[in-house]
Amino acid sequence: MTLQTIAVFKSPLTSKFGTPRQSGIVEGLKGEIIFNSAFRNPDFIKGMEGFDYIWLLWLFSENNHDAVGATVRPPLLGGNETMGVFATRSPYRPNPIGLSSVRLLDIEYGGAQGPVIHVEGADLIDGTPIIDIKPYVEYADCHVGVRSGFVDSNAWQRLEVRFSEKTKGMLSPEVRKVVSALLEQDPRPHYHNDPARIYGMPFNGRDIRFQVQGNVLTVVEII
Repeated sequence: MTLQTIAVFKSPLTSKFGTPRQSGIVEGLKGEIIFNSAFRNPDFIKGMEGFDYIWLLWLFSENNHDAVGATVRPPLLGGNETMGVFATRSPYRPNPIGLSSVRLLDIEYGGAQGPVIHVEGADLIDGTPIIDIKPYVEYADCHVGVRSGFVDSNAWQRLEVRFSEKTKGMLSPEVRKVVSALLEQDPRPHYHNDPARIYGMPFNGRDIRFQVQGNVLTVVEII
């Protein structure tokens, strides 16, 4: 089987650290789909304007090692329990393919890179290769009231995000809202619990530096 990249994703997130673990968690997180030259033709997306959501199939291009086992340790379970790789959404899979539902905001037809698809709620980092796009269809893709395995009994514990006095005015209200939504997911590795440690999350060319004590995350510096 031969797969070809049809587009790349443009995002303010340039590192896996801090990237949402699922699509749709951070609704205000905006990104763009930039088609490769062979697919930079409006005919490929004719009719897409009629959909509110689209599916993105993409590659976990930043994985630094191959999947080697049948089980993984989901962060939602604290990294203490194993589950079958096909019963999780782990990026470490026999075929490193991701699937994300994103909200379609706009399609920009002008410019040298047009058409450009503007979306929000993606869990892709900047430069992620996209291998396919499909429309989200409510009657077929939405299943209400279904079981979600271990996810049902292990809700993700969100952090309370605060900004220090010197960082409060360094971001616009809109950007601060998005950054807060990213940080409240607790981007730290599951085994980290050092209140003195300062972490850094790259976002839109800046370094958001923070500390975590208990369930409170404080942004202490923005570089």
